[in-house]
Amino acid sequence: MAKINGLREIAYVDCKGGGQIEVSDGIAYVGHTEGPEATTIIDIKDPASPKVLETVMCAHGGVHAHKVRVHDGIMLTNYESIGYAGEPDAGFQAGLNIYDVSDPAKPKHINQWVTQGKGVHRFTYDGRYAYLSATVEGFTNRIVVIMDLADPMNPQEVGRWWWPGQWTAGGEEPNIPAEHIMCHHPIRMGDKLYVSYWHAGWAILDISDMSNPTCLSRMSWTKTTGVPTHTCLPIPFPLRGMDVMLVADEDVAKTKPSGPAHLWMVNVSDVENPMPFASFQLDGLDTGTPMPVQTGCHQPGEVVRSTEIPVTWFENGLRVVDIADPHAPKEVASFVPDAPEGFDKPLGNDVFQDEAGIIYLIDRRRGLHLLERI
Repeated sequence: MAKINGLREIAYVDCKGGGQIEVSDGIAYVGHTEGPEATTIIDIKDPASPKVLETVMCAHGGVHAHKVRVHDGIMLTNYESIGYAGEPDAGFQAGLNIYDVSDPAKPKHINQWVTQGKGVHRFTYDGRYAYLSATVEGFTNRIVVIMDLADPMNPQEVGRWWWPGQWTAGGEEPNIPAEHIMCHHPIRMGDKLYVSYWHAGWAILDISDMSNPTCLSRMSWTKTTGVPTHTCLPIPFPLRGMDVMLVADEDVAKTKPSGPAHLWMVNVSDVENPMPFASFQLDGLDTGTPMPVQTGCHQPGEVVRSTEIPVTWFENGLRVVDIADPHAPKEVASFVPDAPEGFDKPLGNDVFQDEAGIIYLIDRRRGLHLLERI
């Protein structure tokens, strides 16, 4: 039976599971974890009565388009091959798909930025620039790519950055296993990019000159924790006089038996000398005891509305974490839904909170929950 505290469920949409949920102008966009469905577009102007408008399909098998961002009538989705689905169909070209969604019920594919290898994973988009994690020829695994989309019909790469050791075509050799080094996704605030980098850790980049991103600082604790870094989220207001970044590790791909993944607090007031100073874990989860994957942290809502941050916690659902006192983050609300039909447990995967405070929780395998604080 669902467990709920401090929240009320408004509605449920029975759709395929998602890797990302974005809400713009009363429309929700869900990027699906597995094909052939790519993106489901849902009218949520009446949150109590959501209506599916359209589902965009992948053009190939063996791929997915599980990430989606929308701004000013332009929708971007990733296009990526996925190993567990086998080899992609002939003709597959990885990259970033670009749609006109000025009429959300009639999305129109207008272009694709094509790249090499597996393609684009997670990314962010500010209406002009997209900040991608993408595979690029000559590099091992995904790197940071900055794309100018001022003209969606003519996207232009303007800059890139990679972790030292990724440029194999240039003769670089990594000082940790190459498979551990991959950009997960960059998030921009001001002239900085806050970049999660999987088992390599994370980095803060200066992009005041986008053609030449430079590293201000790097850090990793994954050798200790055994879990990869998923998201670096800068908080857009000071906390106790500090500039703070939340770092969410992802409870998958463990390099050794370990406890569940955490949410971390990092003081980035001096971006060249960041300092971790606090962490958050659910009550009852033992950090020192090895746990199955997908028990711990996954992803915070990337649009920050207040000090209350909704965070997905895989099989432990959704947790709303108040960081008003950054030295002692605390849970103030939670929602652990029933397992979706056909599955043994829920897997809270991504979350978005809109301007009205409605929280959208997408399960990795099935279902979208609409919630509000009480």
